[in-house]
Amino acid sequence: MTDDARTAALRDQVRSLMPQAKHDLAELVSYRSVADPRQFPPSECLRAAQWVADAFAAAGLTDAGLHETPDGSHAVVARHPAPAGAPTVLLYCHYDVQPPLGDDAWQTPVWQLTERDGRWYGRGAADCKGNIVAHLTALRALRATLGGKDFPVGITLVAEGSEEQGTGGLEEFVPRHAELLRADALVIADCGNFAAGVPTFTQTLRGNVNVLVTVETLSGPVHSGMFGGPAPDALAALIHMLATLRDERGNTTIAGLPGGQIWDGVQYPAEQFRADAGVLDGVDLLGDGTVADMVWARPAITVLGIDVPPVVGSSAAVQPRSRARLNLRIPPGVDPGAALKALTAHLESNTPWQARVTVETEGVGAPFRSGTGGPARAAMEAAFLASYGRAATTQGQGGSIPLCNVLADTYPDAEIMLIGVEEPKCLIHAPNESVDPTEIEHIALTEALFLSTYAGAAQNSV
Repeated sequence: MTDDARTAALRDQVRSLMPQAKHDLAELVSYRSVADPRQFPPSECLRAAQWVADAFAAAGLTDAGLHETPDGSHAVVARHPAPAGAPTVLLYCHYDVQPPLGDDAWQTPVWQLTERDGRWYGRGAADCKGNIVAHLTALRALRATLGGKDFPVGITLVAEGSEEQGTGGLEEFVPRHAELLRADALVIADCGNFAAGVPTFTQTLRGNVNVLVTVETLSGPVHSGMFGGPAPDALAALIHMLATLRDERGNTTIAGLPGGQIWDGVQYPAEQFRADAGVLDGVDLLGDGTVADMVWARPAITVLGIDVPPVVGSSAAVQPRSRARLNLRIPPGVDPGAALKALTAHLESNTPWQARVTVETEGVGAPFRSGTGGPARAAMEAAFLASYGRAATTQGQGGSIPLCNVLADTYPDAEIMLIGVEEPKCLIHAPNESVDPTEIEHIALTEALFLSTYAGAAQNSV
């Protein structure tokens, strides 16, 4: 079969499978698979995991099952052995999702896939259940065009169950089960394109340092009229500490961390970023660098949450204790251990009034940089071109996937490629998450083409 004929056959097959893809995604989105038992029952994650195992078994990866990982979550592993002499591809995704962050902030039901203006809305629709569906659609399409023949490469699917919580279950599981997941090429489908319709490899990932900082000043709350003034306010102390983490222009200013790095790849136009991020008219973007510098090359601190009394129901009291959850993103070249030490020291040295401060480490992850050469990359570049009709570009990613470093260390000879259905308008991790179904279609076609041609590319490179 010629390349053009293969592309046409797979394109037609993927397109015919898109109604099934929508049905699959609707089922997956209905599972409230937040891997935090404080918020949702663990049974929701188990139901999602079993669905993934069953679906990929039906798609031809018959060696499928659930594997408990050290953090208590379950990884789905499904495999099809490689034909003699052929390489093996690992397809990664995760079925757990971020919490909804309040149902009232959503314009559609959180756990019900809803189509609006050509997009499909629901928690996890893009991150990462949309990628699961892209993997599944690619395998179904490829299998349908093979006429009963085996897949031309070995395929291993691994779906993580606690990625969004950062508790590291799969990161510990991989080295202990290296042979189970060993592959020549690793396709990490938890990223996406620079914009819808623009095929993109993600080359770099920022690392991640999460801490909980607690400030204590009093044995209990006291009346703000009787004691306010000299009584040390724990909330005010925390606010002061958090304010020192950025300067007046919004640059992250943590003592001991570099902050002037430059991104030398594709640039992110400021107006596009404003639109993608939903920045309100008249509100400034932060930092002295370009948008690409700020999101891909430099450290960035974010206050994820603060434990304080809500406005409604608060009383006239000086607060004795306050706590914040902080997220520090670090670019390649910055060691996460050093970043954790710098952040901890900065918070402790900027604590006012001799208040008691405790900094607890919630999790750390190293930054990552992928390679750019090799037969798998060449085959994926050709697949992107055939699927999208344009050559792929490259970008950095502000997010973190600590597992990538574990995979790189465990399989040093494997090619690692980061792709996926996510693009800025998906609003992953935020309310009103959505996916463009044409991205699922294009990524599924890209992956099917890659799986159908990689064995030949690998053979020609020998």
